[in-house]
Amino acid sequence: MSDLYDNDFVLWSEHQAELLRRRAAGELGNDTDLDWPNIAEEIESLGQSERSKLRSVIGTVIEHLIKLEASPAIEPRNGWKDTIDRARDDIDLLMKDSPSLRRFVGEMVADGIRRAGRRAARSLERFGEQSLVEIDSLTFTEEQVLGEWLP
Repeated sequence: MSDLYDNDFVLWSEHQAELLRRRAAGELGNDTDLDWPNIAEEIESLGQSERSKLRSVIGTVIEHLIKLEASPAIEPRNGWKDTIDRARDDIDLLMKDSPSLRRFVGEMVADGIRRAGRRAARSLERFGEQSLVEIDSLTFTEEQVLGEWLP
């Protein structure tokens, strides 16, 4: 089974899913074909993937909140607001599907401010803009990131 896992993940996952369904239905007496170590690893990676998606989308919200606060530009502001709205919708869906992700939000916001600040500063620099505020001094609460608040 490990060879199939290494060489054709899709075929491996389809085969393992079928074996698990048969096992659950009592049709599979011998489960030696089940690749338990890799099944466990893949299930764990699904949770990590969902956390990673949430972290990314939170970072997008923060980056655009920073741009709204720091950029002197007028034209892209509504686009940044649209991006924030879409990202907040994505956050809502992620947390609706996996409510346990909520416990990671505070840490992700705190970490995201620093990372998004660097991205926003580079973006402003690329467009030749001088920040209106000291980006490193900006902070946002969970409520500001997840809610309806806009600067």
